[in-house]
Amino acid sequence: MRKQILTSQTATAAPFAGELDLAILATVAVTSEASDHPVENAFDHRRGPGGSRWIAAAPGEQTLILAFDAPQSIRHIALEIEETQNHRTQELHLAVSHDGGITFHELLRQEFNFSPASTTFERENWAVAVDQVTHLRLGIVPDKGGGQCLASLTALALRQGYPP
Repeated sequence: MRKQILTSQTATAAPFAGELDLAILATVAVTSEASDHPVENAFDHRRGPGGSRWIAAAPGEQTLILAFDAPQSIRHIALEIEETQNHRTQELHLAVSHDGGITFHELLRQEFNFSPASTTFERENWAVAVDQVTHLRLGIVPDKGGGQCLASLTALALRQGYPP
C-alpha cells in the first residue's frame, strides 16, 4: 500500500543527507493507526518536538514493517518519539530480514522513559551495517508497566551512508 495526501498547508523539511526515499522504495505495514495520526506521518519529514506522528489506534504492542521493493543496504537509522501525555517506559526492538520477511535478526532493543513534566522527546541515531535487507521490523511496547498507552513514532529515517 502506498499512500500520500498532500495539501497546500503541508509543511515538510528537507530529508537528511543520503536518506532513503521510503515512499518510493518500500511498502509499510502497521498493526493499527489512529485515523488522525496515520503511519505516513512517521515518514513525512515533519520532525522534531511538535512534528506530525503516527499513533496506534489501540493500546498494547504494535509492529511496523517496511517491505523493500529491492534489497537495501542500511548504514544509519534515525528515530524520533514524542510523548506529551503519559509517564511511561516504552520499549522498541528493531530487526531486519534478508529472506523476504521469513526470518528476522534483531539489531537492537532499547527503552525510553517519558515524563511529561520534563522528558517528552527522544531522538536516536544508530550506526548499523546491514546489507541485502528485504524487510525492516520495528516493534513497540508502549508501556512496559502495562498501562493502556498508545505507541507513537514521530520519525523513522534510514540512510545508506553514515551521516556527515
